[in-house]
Amino acid sequence: MFINSKINMNYHWSFLNPFATLVALNCKEMKYPKRVTIGDITVRDGYQHEEKFIPTDAKLWMLENLLLAGFKNIEVTNFGNPKGMPQFSDADELFKKIRTSKKVAHVIDEASLTAITIRERSVERAIEAKLNGFGPDRILLMVSTSESHHKKNSGLTLDQYWKMAEEQIKKAHAAGIKVNGTVSTIWGCPIEGPTDLNKAIDFTQRWFDIGADDVEHADHDGSASPDRVYKYYSMLQEKVGMTHKQIVHFHTTRGWGLANVLAALQAGMTNFEATMGGIGGQPANFVDGVPVAGTGSYYYKDPNLVGLISTEDLVVMLDEMGIETNLDIDKVLEIGQMNERIVGRRLRSEAIKNGRIPKSLTGR
Repeated sequence: MFINSKINMNYHWSFLNPFATLVALNCKEMKYPKRVTIGDITVRDGYQHEEKFIPTDAKLWMLENLLLAGFKNIEVTNFGNPKGMPQFSDADELFKKIRTSKKVAHVIDEASLTAITIRERSVERAIEAKLNGFGPDRILLMVSTSESHHKKNSGLTLDQYWKMAEEQIKKAHAAGIKVNGTVSTIWGCPIEGPTDLNKAIDFTQRWFDIGADDVEHADHDGSASPDRVYKYYSMLQEKVGMTHKQIVHFHTTRGWGLANVLAALQAGMTNFEATMGGIGGQPANFVDGVPVAGTGSYYYKDPNLVGLISTEDLVVMLDEMGIETNLDIDKVLEIGQMNERIVGRRLRSEAIKNGRIPKSLTGR
């Protein structure tokens, strides 16, 4: 059985000329953007799941080298309560150090540095830091399409949060800070189960309606499968548009991360986030031998089997596909190797071990 008559005809011809059939059946080129933007969120999303405190100078080294590798969008820290997330107890210090670093003085003004600010007090901290000359260029607020997930993450109902978010966006803009609005549990919720894609589309539009500068679309527990990723982003393109303001964020809990990137590319998406070594997950509930609030109980049986897509693997794959990222790929791989030493274990990146595909073999 064949998909269409053209392929059937070519198949029969193969008995006479097999080579000609290979040419005739040559697949059409996949359609995807030729240029994308990659944001790295290792220091925030990646390190938040680590059960040991990453030294501030190690975080600084990572930020400096990410900037030197060409990354323009980087998450630095979380301005939430450090009692529950001690990994970010150095938030102010880290921002001060990266703002005054001589190593990146020539590139930092071209970059956007982000801090997570889920609630009012953290937004206030970000604004105060900005007014004191070292704060973020951009902050992130977040809603979940699942009411129970949202309440656990923020402590507010969705109605309460939308009202709060609108007020905080105005305050942030007045201080010269851009605001990202994130939509989570798009493809499923670890608490409630399946979710409605249309609700996420509606939430995206609502973020823009109340003043958000861009929107992140987050698969925070690895529920997204490639077919539904393509469906969702196709819906987003049709109903909302503004591709340059939409950011793709995948976790790879089930190993589908790069497959999902390919699906999103085919839907026309151009902005992606990743972490070195694919680390990350929920805020750790155990740091330096001490139980802490973190995210509470993990959603996963094994907290080591979580994480995002690997920055190293992503940029190598995109390079091999001929997609421009404007990143120094060799430096990205060097950073990935050092990141394994910083966290003290082998991480998920395959590219840092196997390297790039030699161009002489691909013919490019």
